[in-house]
Amino acid sequence: MTVGAGIPYEQSMSAATHPATRQTPHEVFSGYLAANRLKITPQRRLILDVFLAEPGHVSSEELYAKIKRRDPSIGQATVYRTLKLLAECGLAQAVSFADGITRYEPHFGVEHHDHLICEVCGRTIEIVDPVIERRQEELAERYGFSLARHKMDLYGTCPDCRPQASPEARKPTR
Repeated sequence: MTVGAGIPYEQSMSAATHPATRQTPHEVFSGYLAANRLKITPQRRLILDVFLAEPGHVSSEELYAKIKRRDPSIGQATVYRTLKLLAECGLAQAVSFADGITRYEPHFGVEHHDHLICEVCGRTIEIVDPVIERRQEELAERYGFSLARHKMDLYGTCPDCRPQASPEARKPTR
């Protein structure tokens, strides 16, 4: 996975600390669970660790398959509920692309990014472009908006799929 102009996206989340709070993901999760009178179980800790080690976007089913290899006693519902908790506490963000499957990506100490998504194979590339970010702020200002957040997903056909795609998809767009 790359970010920006071909810069590798390094995912060493479990050792990272949040820039504002200086907390690790485990501390954030434990604190959130305690504040909500929930326990940090070994199952939740394993799910957090496997999720943080993922290099990209993962569905609950994909994560469950990886978890099951490490601990067959953990059920799919536990993985799904834990992903929801990770999203609620800010460690994960749910993303939905054109295929209708909800995936999760780490959201802890990660710079804002947008996505390029191939409509043929589903390949997703995370991109950061300061020019686009600046232009979005300018547009919001022009129309009197105070931006809270934004999301930009660009859909098309990746270079690997372009030869097998329909003639319309092979045409470069402007």
